[in-house]
Amino acid sequence: MLEVKSVHTYYGLSHILFGVSLTVAGGEIVCILGRNGAGKSTIMRSIMGLTPPRQGSIVFKGQDIAGKKPHLVARMGMGYVPDDRRVFADLSVDENLEISERKARNLSPWTRERVYQFFPPLKRIDSRRAGFLSGGEQQMLTIARALMTNPEFLLLDEPTEGLAPIIVGMLEEQILALKEAGLTVLLAEQNQRTALRLSDRGYIIDNGVIRYHGGIEELRENEELRRKYLLV
Repeated sequence: MLEVKSVHTYYGLSHILFGVSLTVAGGEIVCILGRNGAGKSTIMRSIMGLTPPRQGSIVFKGQDIAGKKPHLVARMGMGYVPDDRRVFADLSVDENLEISERKARNLSPWTRERVYQFFPPLKRIDSRRAGFLSGGEQQMLTIARALMTNPEFLLLDEPTEGLAPIIVGMLEEQILALKEAGLTVLLAEQNQRTALRLSDRGYIIDNGVIRYHGGIEELRENEELRRKYLLV
């Protein structure tokens, strides 16, 4: 479904990604692991069109989307959950969902009713302004808002960052449920436990370069690799 090939991305004059390549097949959860500043979020932003690469290709559902505007990428069926959440603080939970709604072509679209069934805590606070939500509630809202665009493919950037363990556990279950619902997920995550539990395959990035790609069992068992590239 997604193929990133030899991507080089810059912030101004700073070269951040160096020839990054990765693939995600339909129905998979694939993780990108790395320390803070390794380049995980830049990969996500490059795919979504927020920080277009200067070199390389990004093929989504057979079309090269490198350099396309983010709203055009979203219309093709890609959802994006940023690491800084970016809820509309002055709008209620329900209003945040309403303005993100996009008609779906499939037979089981994500509606507000379905999103509230998926995230029951949001239904209980649907009239509360998003700026007054806890970190966990904001993260649920951010994922729910992405679902309202009815994506086939979801980019999740550091979804567990800063959350209490009990909330992390709940989010892990919901992400697995998204896979069961038919979504394909690319997950950028610093939390090794979460990434290894959820993913089918994994990549490790360090200083803007992919250092490893392989199955989760191999990654789980390779303590030396994880110590070299993931421990602070």
